[in-house]
Amino acid sequence: MYCRHCGAEMNSDALICPSCGVSAGSGSTYCANCGAESQPGAVFCSHCGCQFAPEQAQQTYYQNPSQQSYQSQPSPDAAPNYQAPGQGYQPPVYQPPVYQPAGAPLKSKMAAGLLGIFLGCFGVHNFYLGYTTKAVIQLCLTLLSCGILSFVSAIWGFIEGVLLLTGSINVDGNGMPLQQ
Repeated sequence: MYCRHCGAEMNSDALICPSCGVSAGSGSTYCANCGAESQPGAVFCSHCGCQFAPEQAQQTYYQNPSQQSYQSQPSPDAAPNYQAPGQGYQPPVYQPPVYQPAGAPLKSKMAAGLLGIFLGCFGVHNFYLGYTTKAVIQLCLTLLSCGILSFVSAIWGFIEGVLLLTGSINVDGNGMPLQQ
C-alpha cells in the first residue's frame, strides 16, 4: 500500500503514513495501489488502472493540499463515539469539475476588454464571454430606451472592459480562465 499524499510505501494496516504523517487514504496525488503519481480529479490510475474512491478522486481539484485539514487519529483508549438513532453517515455531495471542451480555444482577455470599452453599451463583451443574461440586459437597456439610456450601458461596459484588461475579471461564463 502507498500513501495517497506523498507516495511513500506503508503497511496496509497503518493508520497514518510514517513519512508525511497524513492519515491513511487521505490525499489524491498518488495511487494507493502502485504509488504512481495521479492527475487531480482522476478516477482511475493511469499506471495500474486501479479505481480511486470518489472522495479521493475529487479532493485536490477543489482543495489546495496546503489547506487540507487532517483529522487526528483517536487514541486507542478513548471512548467510542456513538451516534443517536437516525443520525447516520451523510455522504458528502461533490460537484463534478468543469472541463474545457476538447479543441475549444480559451477566450481572449484583450478581445473581451476592447469589446467592453468600444461596444459595451450593446453588451457584446458579455455575449463573447458567455454572460448572456448581463448581455441581454445591456442590449435591452440601450435598444428599448431608444438610446436615451445608452450612456448607462456604455459606462457599465467601459468599466467592465477596464476590469477585464486589468485582470479583475479573469474567467468566462463557464468558469474557464481567460487567455492572456
